[in-house]
Amino acid sequence: MSQAIGLYSYWIVIVLMMAGLYIMISRYNLVKKIIGLGVFQTSIFYLYITMGKVDGGTAPILVEGKELVYSNPVPHVLILTAIVVGVATSAVALALIVRIYEAYDTIEEDELKAIEALEPDA
Repeated sequence: MSQAIGLYSYWIVIVLMMAGLYIMISRYNLVKKIIGLGVFQTSIFYLYITMGKVDGGTAPILVEGKELVYSNPVPHVLILTAIVVGVATSAVALALIVRIYEAYDTIEEDELKAIEALEPDA
């Protein structure tokens, strides 16, 4: 039991991931789907950052004469890149949602499917 509690960060990742997945699947509003995607991405970021941390680890700066335990900086660098890509993806998705709203006056997925079914093939 204490080992499961000690891995609380992984439980947080699981809860965030499932919450984001639930939001994306259960909601028909396109903005809410983007919010769910953001929550899901945040859980992945947290997972990678947690894996890169070593207990008792320090920054990877070599000190002569001392043998230290270092934390891996690569996951943190990758997550910085992933955050930028996630923000850009969200911005493009929100811009597309604005264009969809201007064209169809709705951002509800089921209403958009009904409109698409009524339109003749172009």
